[in-house]
Amino acid sequence: MSRSKMYEARTEELLIPVAALHHVEIYDVEYVKEGSDWYLRAYIDKPEGVSISDCEAVSRMLSDRLDEADFIADPYILEVSSPGLGRALKKEKHFLKCMGQEVELRTFKPIEKNKEFIGILTEYRDGNVTIRMGEEEKTFRKEEIALVRLTFDF
Repeated sequence: MSRSKMYEARTEELLIPVAALHHVEIYDVEYVKEGSDWYLRAYIDKPEGVSISDCEAVSRMLSDRLDEADFIADPYILEVSSPGLGRALKKEKHFLKCMGQEVELRTFKPIEKNKEFIGILTEYRDGNVTIRMGEEEKTFRKEEIALVRLTFDF
């Protein structure tokens, strides 16, 4: 397991009771380097949407628990937020929850001269994603997929 994945897993363990106490669900945790800075991001959600107050309360409590556990060697910036309307679908639970919704799928390399596809999410199996684009259904292998996220209209 990579160092980033280990930090994400440990953070999620610390976040479980915090999320339960604040009646939010853990959507995702990521530890990434952007420029010269490391970011530890916790994405939280709830059916009616999270507020700034939810993010602040979870952030304060999680920060205290991270300080106590002290397992991340590098300096990092902690961020707690909503996954947003155009949230990325990464885990099986994300895909299962969003069946029947419109998604944008991007591939690493062009497929039939396209790298972006928009359609209705109809199946997720073993990392492979199937979307319906009009009358056509297309399945993408997990190794082809760079990103899948919900679409949204304003």
